[in-house]
Amino acid sequence: MAKQSVYVTRMIPEQTIDTLREHFDVNVNPEDRAHTREELLKAVRGRDAVVSLLTDKIDGEVLDAAGPQCRIVANYAVGFNNFDLDAASARGVIMTNTPGVLDDATATHAWALLLATARRVSESERYVRAGKWEGWAPMAFIGQDVDNKTLGIAGLGRIGSKFARKAAAFDMNIIYTDAKPNEAFERQYNARFVDKATLLRESDYLSLHLPLLPETHHYIGAAELAAMKPTAVLINAARGPLVDEKALVVALKDKVIWGAGLDVFEHEPALAPGLAGLDNVVIVPHIASATTQTRLAMGKIVTDNVIRVLKSESPLNCINPQVLR
Repeated sequence: MAKQSVYVTRMIPEQTIDTLREHFDVNVNPEDRAHTREELLKAVRGRDAVVSLLTDKIDGEVLDAAGPQCRIVANYAVGFNNFDLDAASARGVIMTNTPGVLDDATATHAWALLLATARRVSESERYVRAGKWEGWAPMAFIGQDVDNKTLGIAGLGRIGSKFARKAAAFDMNIIYTDAKPNEAFERQYNARFVDKATLLRESDYLSLHLPLLPETHHYIGAAELAAMKPTAVLINAARGPLVDEKALVVALKDKVIWGAGLDVFEHEPALAPGLAGLDNVVIVPHIASATTQTRLAMGKIVTDNVIRVLKSESPLNCINPQVLR
């Protein structure tokens, strides 16, 4: 009997690929780039399972191209805004992601962005590398304090909660918004639940940890930026379209806010015109989960889900559970 066929849309850790190959016939995108639409439609044809990335739009057209034998698409990511869940459910295809295992790495990375922005690390490093440094100067690269400041958190889910807990090391005043208050968290960390207007008005540092939904698209736009302190710093390691990037460029240029640290962008990999030329923004290429341990843990969830589904067992997690009924 021929082995079941699995397609991986981009190279992921070899250990993950090797585990899949112990059970299935596995093919991997040979180029280290996202597929074009045409390439993706061709590559998934006849596959029993597909391992996808956020850069792959998985909709009815892709699932039809794969064929009716395709039983699972496993996202190598915690997010799944690249999935058309209705289309998948209508075709009986199980869709999975990798929740939980990248929470610590992402929360820590958001802190790296916050500290790098506050202390102008990227800007001053570029200055040194360019050979411009002539010695210590008392007014060079004056940054902002972090200790005892007000930290605003939009979204107190798994990652937002872990991010907030790390603020204790800096004796920060924590305020947050979420779907509802978390009284246990408030007691433990002396945090305060506020509305969005208060969050914008009071935060010295505002970090976004929201899912990308129609109602959170451009959660931060020109009006929200204008409502923030002129000394405020915006951090986004969640989803790029949470921020109106063009409005952010204007706000940073005009010093409406002091700075920003960004791991994600509205139209990746493109940046809004003018963003890359600004010194008061730290920009890195969507690397929040990029640690060896985290990427391997993500791969284990992917392989476990694919193996279980292709052996007619329930996956560890399913984001369209109606297909399991």
